[in-house]
Amino acid sequence: MTHPTGLQRSQQMATRAAFFVPGFAIACWAPLVPFAKARAGLDDALLGVLLLCLGLGSLLSMPLAGMLAARHGCRKVMLATVLMMVLMLPLLALASTPLTIGAVLLVFGAGIGAMDCVMNMQAVVVERESGRAMMSGFHAFYSIGALSGAALATLLLSIGAGAVLSTLVVAAGVVAITALSSRWWRSERAEQGGSSFALPRGVVIVIGAVCFISFLAEGSMLDWSAVFLHDVRGIELAHAGWGFVAFNIAMTAARLFGDRLVNQLGPSMAVLLGGLLACAGFVLATLVPSFAVALLGYALVGIGCANIVPVMFSLAGRQTRMPESVAIPAVTTMGYAGVLLGPAAIGFVAQQWSLPSAFLMAAASLALVAVVGSMLRVR
Repeated sequence: MTHPTGLQRSQQMATRAAFFVPGFAIACWAPLVPFAKARAGLDDALLGVLLLCLGLGSLLSMPLAGMLAARHGCRKVMLATVLMMVLMLPLLALASTPLTIGAVLLVFGAGIGAMDCVMNMQAVVVERESGRAMMSGFHAFYSIGALSGAALATLLLSIGAGAVLSTLVVAAGVVAITALSSRWWRSERAEQGGSSFALPRGVVIVIGAVCFISFLAEGSMLDWSAVFLHDVRGIELAHAGWGFVAFNIAMTAARLFGDRLVNQLGPSMAVLLGGLLACAGFVLATLVPSFAVALLGYALVGIGCANIVPVMFSLAGRQTRMPESVAIPAVTTMGYAGVLLGPAAIGFVAQQWSLPSAFLMAAASLALVAVVGSMLRVR
Protein backbone atom coordinates (compact mmCIF):
# COMPACT_ATOMS: atom_id res chain seq x y z
CA MET A 1 0.00 0.00 0.00
CA THR A 2 1.40 3.39 -1.00
CA HIS A 3 1.92 6.03 1.67
CA PRO A 4 -0.20 9.17 1.33
CA THR A 5 1.46 12.33 0.06
CA GLY A 6 1.46 15.52 2.10
CA LEU A 7 -1.44 16.89 0.06
CA GLN A 8 -3.45 13.68 0.48
CA ARG A 9 -2.83 13.69 4.22
CA SER A 10 -3.97 17.32 4.47
CA GLN A 11 -7.12 16.57 2.45
CA GLN A 12 -7.88 13.58 4.66
CA MET A 13 -7.59 15.70 7.82
CA ALA A 14 -9.69 18.45 6.21
CA THR A 15 -12.38 15.89 5.33
CA ARG A 16 -12.48 14.73 8.96
CA ALA A 17 -12.94 18.36 9.97
CA ALA A 18 -15.76 18.72 7.44
CA PHE A 19 -17.58 15.79 9.07
CA PHE A 20 -16.95 17.23 12.55
CA VAL A 21 -18.54 20.62 11.72
CA PRO A 22 -22.22 19.65 11.07
CA GLY A 23 -22.22 17.18 13.98
CA PHE A 24 -20.83 19.89 16.26
CA ALA A 25 -23.35 22.48 15.04
CA ILE A 26 -26.53 20.38 15.08
CA ALA A 27 -25.82 18.90 18.53
CA CYS A 28 -25.86 22.42 19.96
CA TRP A 29 -29.60 22.55 19.17
CA ALA A 30 -30.55 19.62 21.44
CA PRO A 31 -29.98 21.41 24.79
CA LEU A 32 -31.63 24.55 23.37
CA VAL A 33 -34.98 22.84 22.64
CA PRO A 34 -36.45 23.38 26.14
CA PHE A 35 -35.46 27.06 25.99
CA ALA A 36 -37.16 27.53 22.61
CA LYS A 37 -40.25 25.72 23.84
CA ALA A 38 -40.56 27.97 26.88
CA ARG A 39 -39.71 31.18 24.98
CA ALA A 40 -42.42 30.62 22.36
CA GLY A 41 -44.93 28.97 24.73
CA LEU A 42 -45.13 25.80 22.61
CA ASP A 43 -47.05 22.69 23.53
CA ASP A 44 -45.67 19.23 22.71
CA ALA A 45 -47.70 18.83 19.52
CA LEU A 46 -46.60 22.16 18.01
CA LEU A 47 -43.01 21.55 19.07
CA GLY A 48 -43.09 18.21 17.26
CA VAL A 49 -44.31 19.90 14.07
CA LEU A 50 -41.61 22.58 14.29
CA LEU A 51 -38.88 19.99 14.86
CA LEU A 52 -39.87 18.41 11.54
CA CYS A 53 -38.75 21.65 9.84
CA LEU A 54 -35.14 20.75 10.62
CA GLY A 55 -35.41 17.45 8.78
CA LEU A 56 -37.52 18.90 5.99
CA GLY A 57 -34.90 21.56 5.27
CA SER A 58 -32.22 18.86 5.12
CA LEU A 59 -34.20 16.65 2.76
CA LEU A 60 -35.00 19.53 0.39
CA SER A 61 -31.41 20.76 0.23
CA MET A 62 -29.65 17.47 -0.49
CA PRO A 63 -30.45 17.06 -4.22
CA LEU A 64 -29.76 20.77 -4.77
CA ALA A 65 -26.39 20.42 -3.00
CA GLY A 66 -25.36 17.62 -5.36
CA MET A 67 -26.27 19.74 -8.38
CA LEU A 68 -24.33 22.75 -7.07
CA ALA A 69 -21.27 20.62 -6.24
CA ALA A 70 -21.30 19.29 -9.80
CA ARG A 71 -21.29 22.84 -11.14
CA HIS A 72 -19.11 24.71 -8.65
CA GLY A 73 -17.09 22.11 -6.74
CA CYS A 74 -17.43 20.80 -3.19
CA ARG A 75 -15.44 23.57 -1.50
CA LYS A 76 -17.69 26.48 -2.52
CA VAL A 77 -20.86 24.60 -1.57
CA MET A 78 -19.42 23.53 1.80
CA LEU A 79 -18.36 27.09 2.61
CA ALA A 80 -21.87 28.32 1.76
CA THR A 81 -23.43 25.70 4.06
CA VAL A 82 -21.07 26.67 6.90
CA LEU A 83 -22.18 30.30 6.47
CA MET A 84 -25.83 29.19 6.73
CA MET A 85 -25.11 27.29 9.94
CA VAL A 86 -23.13 30.13 11.53
CA LEU A 87 -25.83 32.70 10.74
CA MET A 88 -28.67 30.50 11.99
CA LEU A 89 -27.06 29.31 15.25
CA PRO A 90 -27.63 32.57 17.22
CA LEU A 91 -31.13 32.87 15.75
CA LEU A 92 -31.97 29.47 17.27
CA ALA A 93 -31.53 31.16 20.64
CA LEU A 94 -33.40 34.34 19.67
CA ALA A 95 -36.44 33.18 17.68
CA SER A 96 -39.50 33.62 19.88
CA THR A 97 -42.55 32.74 17.78
CA PRO A 98 -43.56 29.43 16.18
CA LEU A 99 -43.18 30.95 12.70
CA THR A 100 -39.66 32.28 13.27
CA ILE A 101 -38.49 29.11 15.00
CA GLY A 102 -39.81 27.01 12.11
CA ALA A 103 -38.17 29.28 9.52
CA VAL A 104 -34.80 29.27 11.30
CA LEU A 105 -34.90 25.47 11.70
CA LEU A 106 -35.75 25.08 8.01
CA VAL A 107 -32.72 27.12 6.90
CA PHE A 108 -30.45 25.59 9.56
CA GLY A 109 -31.56 22.11 8.47
CA ALA A 110 -30.90 23.01 4.83
CA GLY A 111 -27.34 23.97 5.71
CA ILE A 112 -26.78 20.79 7.72
CA GLY A 113 -28.29 18.57 5.00
CA ALA A 114 -26.35 20.18 2.15
CA MET A 115 -23.09 19.89 4.11
CA ASP A 116 -23.91 16.27 4.94
CA CYS A 117 -24.37 15.49 1.26
CA VAL A 118 -21.34 17.32 -0.15
CA MET A 119 -18.90 16.22 2.56
CA ASN A 120 -19.73 12.62 1.61
CA MET A 121 -19.05 13.47 -2.05
CA GLN A 122 -15.63 14.80 -1.03
CA ALA A 123 -15.02 11.79 1.21
CA VAL A 124 -15.68 9.37 -1.66
CA VAL A 125 -13.02 11.07 -3.80
CA VAL A 126 -10.47 11.29 -0.96
CA GLU A 127 -11.03 7.63 -0.04
CA ARG A 128 -10.72 6.53 -3.68
CA GLU A 129 -7.40 8.35 -4.08
CA SER A 130 -6.05 6.81 -0.87
CA GLY A 131 -6.66 3.27 -2.17
CA ARG A 132 -7.98 2.06 1.20
CA ALA A 133 -11.15 2.21 3.30
CA MET A 134 -11.47 5.54 5.13
CA MET A 135 -15.21 6.27 5.21
CA SER A 136 -15.88 4.84 8.70
CA GLY A 137 -13.19 7.08 10.17
CA PHE A 138 -14.70 10.12 8.46
CA HIS A 139 -18.16 9.32 9.84
CA ALA A 140 -16.65 8.82 13.30
CA PHE A 141 -15.76 12.51 13.32
CA TYR A 142 -19.41 13.44 12.80
CA SER A 143 -20.20 11.48 15.98
CA ILE A 144 -17.27 13.08 17.81
CA GLY A 145 -18.49 16.49 16.68
CA ALA A 146 -22.00 15.73 17.95
CA LEU A 147 -20.71 14.60 21.35
CA SER A 148 -18.46 17.69 21.58
CA GLY A 149 -21.15 20.15 20.53
CA ALA A 150 -23.75 18.79 22.93
CA ALA A 151 -21.23 18.71 25.79
CA LEU A 152 -19.97 22.26 25.13
CA ALA A 153 -23.45 23.78 24.82
CA THR A 154 -24.69 21.94 27.93
CA LEU A 155 -21.64 23.04 29.91
CA LEU A 156 -22.07 26.68 28.88
CA LEU A 157 -25.77 26.62 29.75
CA SER A 158 -25.08 24.93 33.10
CA ILE A 159 -22.64 27.67 34.17
CA GLY A 160 -25.18 30.37 33.29
CA ALA A 161 -23.74 31.57 29.97
CA GLY A 162 -27.21 31.79 28.44
CA ALA A 163 -28.57 30.45 25.18
CA VAL A 164 -27.35 33.30 22.93
CA LEU A 165 -23.76 33.27 24.21
CA SER A 166 -23.67 29.47 24.00
CA THR A 167 -24.66 29.51 20.32
CA LEU A 168 -22.14 32.28 19.59
CA VAL A 169 -19.35 30.19 21.13
CA VAL A 170 -20.38 27.15 19.07
CA ALA A 171 -20.59 29.31 15.93
CA ALA A 172 -17.10 30.66 16.64
CA GLY A 173 -15.87 27.08 16.93
CA VAL A 174 -17.41 26.23 13.56
CA VAL A 175 -15.73 29.27 11.97
CA ALA A 176 -12.34 28.39 13.50
CA ILE A 177 -12.45 24.76 12.32
CA THR A 178 -13.54 25.85 8.84
CA ALA A 179 -10.78 28.46 8.62
CA LEU A 180 -8.16 25.84 9.51
CA SER A 181 -9.40 23.12 7.16
CA SER A 182 -11.26 24.65 4.19
CA ARG A 183 -8.05 25.33 2.28
CA TRP A 184 -7.84 21.58 1.59
CA TRP A 185 -11.50 21.00 0.73
CA ARG A 186 -11.82 19.82 -2.86
CA SER A 187 -12.46 22.61 -5.35
CA GLU A 188 -12.80 20.66 -8.61
CA ARG A 189 -16.27 19.94 -9.91
CA ALA A 190 -17.90 16.64 -9.05
CA GLU A 191 -18.70 14.10 -11.74
CA GLN A 192 -21.82 15.17 -13.61
CA GLY A 193 -23.91 13.39 -16.18
CA GLY A 194 -27.51 13.73 -17.36
CA SER A 195 -30.03 15.44 -15.13
CA SER A 196 -28.92 16.83 -11.77
CA PHE A 197 -32.23 15.70 -10.28
CA ALA A 198 -33.07 12.04 -10.88
CA LEU A 199 -34.74 9.20 -9.08
CA PRO A 200 -32.29 6.56 -7.83
CA ARG A 201 -32.10 3.50 -10.02
CA GLY A 202 -30.40 0.12 -10.14
CA VAL A 203 -27.96 -0.64 -7.34
CA VAL A 204 -28.35 2.92 -5.98
CA ILE A 205 -31.91 2.07 -4.87
CA VAL A 206 -30.63 -0.94 -2.92
CA ILE A 207 -27.78 1.07 -1.37
CA GLY A 208 -30.27 3.77 -0.35
CA ALA A 209 -32.67 1.19 1.12
CA VAL A 210 -29.86 -0.30 3.23
CA CYS A 211 -29.01 3.21 4.49
CA PHE A 212 -32.70 3.88 5.19
CA ILE A 213 -32.98 0.84 7.48
CA SER A 214 -29.65 1.51 9.20
CA PHE A 215 -30.61 5.13 9.88
CA LEU A 216 -34.04 3.95 11.04
CA ALA A 217 -32.28 1.87 13.69
CA GLU A 218 -30.21 4.90 14.72
CA GLY A 219 -33.32 7.08 14.91
CA SER A 220 -35.14 4.51 17.03
CA MET A 221 -32.23 4.52 19.50
CA LEU A 222 -32.33 8.31 19.75
CA ASP A 223 -36.08 8.64 20.26
CA TRP A 224 -37.25 5.34 21.75
CA SER A 225 -34.45 3.68 23.76
CA ALA A 226 -35.12 5.77 26.89
CA VAL A 227 -38.90 5.30 26.50
CA PHE A 228 -38.44 1.53 26.31
CA LEU A 229 -36.21 1.42 29.39
CA HIS A 230 -38.66 3.55 31.41
CA ASP A 231 -42.02 2.22 30.22
CA VAL A 232 -41.15 -1.44 29.63
CA ARG A 233 -38.24 -2.09 32.00
CA GLY A 234 -39.32 0.34 34.74
CA ILE A 235 -36.00 2.20 34.83
CA GLU A 236 -36.12 5.64 36.48
CA LEU A 237 -36.25 8.56 34.05
CA ALA A 238 -32.97 9.91 35.42
CA HIS A 239 -31.20 6.71 34.27
CA ALA A 240 -33.17 5.85 31.12
CA GLY A 241 -30.93 8.01 28.93
CA TRP A 242 -27.96 5.70 29.52
CA GLY A 243 -29.23 3.42 26.76
CA PHE A 244 -28.58 6.04 24.08
CA VAL A 245 -25.25 6.94 25.69
CA ALA A 246 -24.15 3.29 25.43
CA PHE A 247 -25.28 3.17 21.79
CA ASN A 248 -23.55 6.44 20.85
CA ILE A 249 -20.22 5.71 22.53
CA ALA A 250 -20.10 2.21 21.03
CA MET A 251 -20.91 3.52 17.54
CA THR A 252 -18.26 6.25 17.73
CA ALA A 253 -15.59 3.80 18.93
CA ALA A 254 -16.53 1.23 16.27
CA ARG A 255 -16.25 3.85 13.53
CA LEU A 256 -12.81 4.92 14.73
CA PHE A 257 -11.62 1.32 14.21
CA GLY A 258 -13.99 0.62 11.31
CA ASP A 259 -11.59 1.40 8.47
CA ARG A 260 -9.13 -1.21 9.71
CA LEU A 261 -11.97 -3.73 10.01
CA VAL A 262 -13.26 -3.05 6.48
CA ASN A 263 -9.72 -3.25 5.05
CA GLN A 264 -9.13 -6.60 6.74
CA LEU A 265 -12.52 -8.29 6.29
CA GLY A 266 -13.71 -6.60 3.12
CA PRO A 267 -16.89 -4.49 2.82
CA SER A 268 -19.27 -7.44 2.30
CA MET A 269 -18.21 -9.29 5.45
CA ALA A 270 -18.18 -6.04 7.46
CA VAL A 271 -21.80 -5.34 6.49
CA LEU A 272 -22.87 -8.95 7.14
CA LEU A 273 -21.31 -9.04 10.62
CA GLY A 274 -22.52 -5.51 11.39
CA GLY A 275 -26.13 -6.22 10.45
CA LEU A 276 -26.21 -9.49 12.41
CA LEU A 277 -24.58 -7.85 15.44
CA ALA A 278 -27.10 -4.97 15.41
CA CYS A 279 -29.96 -7.48 15.03
CA ALA A 280 -28.65 -9.47 18.01
CA GLY A 281 -28.38 -6.26 20.04
CA PHE A 282 -32.03 -5.37 19.46
CA VAL A 283 -33.13 -8.91 20.34
CA LEU A 284 -31.07 -8.97 23.56
CA ALA A 285 -32.27 -5.54 24.71
CA THR A 286 -35.89 -6.41 23.94
CA LEU A 287 -36.22 -9.96 25.23
CA VAL A 288 -33.91 -10.12 28.26
CA PRO A 289 -35.44 -8.28 31.28
CA SER A 290 -32.23 -6.77 32.58
CA PHE A 291 -30.99 -3.18 32.56
CA ALA A 292 -27.36 -4.28 32.15
CA VAL A 293 -28.24 -6.58 29.25
CA ALA A 294 -30.28 -3.79 27.64
CA LEU A 295 -27.24 -1.48 27.79
CA LEU A 296 -25.13 -4.24 26.26
CA GLY A 297 -27.75 -4.74 23.56
CA TYR A 298 -27.82 -1.03 22.70
CA ALA A 299 -24.02 -1.01 22.54
CA LEU A 300 -24.14 -3.95 20.12
CA VAL A 301 -26.63 -2.05 17.95
CA GLY A 302 -24.17 0.87 17.87
CA ILE A 303 -21.21 -1.36 16.99
CA GLY A 304 -23.22 -3.20 14.35
CA CYS A 305 -24.68 -0.15 12.62
CA ALA A 306 -21.44 1.83 12.80
CA ASN A 307 -19.86 0.75 9.53
CA ILE A 308 -22.87 -0.16 7.39
CA VAL A 309 -23.61 3.38 6.17
CA PRO A 310 -19.93 4.30 5.52
CA VAL A 311 -19.53 1.15 3.40
CA MET A 312 -22.71 2.03 1.49
CA PHE A 313 -21.41 5.53 0.71
CA SER A 314 -18.18 3.99 -0.59
CA LEU A 315 -20.22 1.70 -2.84
CA ALA A 316 -22.31 4.66 -4.05
CA GLY A 317 -19.09 6.41 -5.06
CA ARG A 318 -17.79 3.36 -6.95
CA GLN A 319 -20.95 2.35 -8.83
CA THR A 320 -21.29 3.42 -12.47
CA ARG A 321 -25.09 3.29 -12.85
CA MET A 322 -25.47 6.97 -11.93
CA PRO A 323 -23.02 9.91 -11.65
CA GLU A 324 -21.73 10.69 -8.15
CA SER A 325 -23.38 14.11 -8.08
CA VAL A 326 -26.77 12.38 -8.31
CA ALA A 327 -26.12 9.01 -6.61
CA ILE A 328 -24.66 10.30 -3.34
CA PRO A 329 -27.41 12.92 -2.75
CA ALA A 330 -29.99 10.21 -3.53
CA VAL A 331 -28.45 7.79 -1.01
CA THR A 332 -28.08 10.58 1.58
CA THR A 333 -31.73 11.60 1.13
CA MET A 334 -33.03 8.02 1.42
CA GLY A 335 -30.92 7.48 4.53
CA TYR A 336 -32.06 10.73 6.12
CA ALA A 337 -35.66 9.75 5.43
CA GLY A 338 -35.01 6.78 7.72
CA VAL A 339 -33.99 9.14 10.53
CA LEU A 340 -37.21 11.14 10.07
CA LEU A 341 -39.71 8.37 9.35
CA GLY A 342 -38.15 5.64 11.49
CA PRO A 343 -39.15 6.96 14.92
CA ALA A 344 -42.68 7.63 13.63
CA ALA A 345 -42.90 4.08 12.24
CA ILE A 346 -41.70 2.68 15.56
CA GLY A 347 -44.37 4.73 17.32
CA PHE A 348 -47.10 3.51 14.97
CA VAL A 349 -46.18 -0.15 15.49
CA ALA A 350 -45.90 0.41 19.24
CA GLN A 351 -49.37 1.96 19.28
CA GLN A 352 -50.88 -0.93 17.28
CA TRP A 353 -49.07 -3.77 19.04
CA SER A 354 -46.28 -2.90 21.51
CA LEU A 355 -42.89 -1.22 21.70
CA PRO A 356 -41.06 -4.57 22.08
CA SER A 357 -42.80 -5.74 18.88
CA ALA A 358 -41.56 -2.62 17.08
CA PHE A 359 -37.98 -3.25 18.25
CA LEU A 360 -38.15 -6.87 17.09
CA MET A 361 -39.33 -5.69 13.67
CA ALA A 362 -36.32 -3.37 13.57
CA ALA A 363 -34.13 -6.37 14.43
CA ALA A 364 -35.62 -8.34 11.53
CA SER A 365 -34.98 -5.41 9.18
CA LEU A 366 -31.33 -5.31 10.24
CA ALA A 367 -31.00 -9.04 9.55
CA LEU A 368 -32.28 -8.31 6.04
CA VAL A 369 -29.70 -5.51 5.74
CA ALA A 370 -26.96 -7.98 6.71
CA VAL A 371 -27.92 -10.35 3.90
CA VAL A 372 -28.74 -7.84 1.16
CA GLY A 373 -25.93 -5.43 1.99
CA SER A 374 -23.30 -8.17 1.98
CA MET A 375 -24.44 -9.31 -1.47
CA LEU A 376 -24.10 -5.88 -3.10
CA ARG A 377 -21.54 -5.63 -5.88
CA VAL A 378 -20.71 -2.56 -7.96
CA ARG A 379 -18.85 -2.15 -11.22
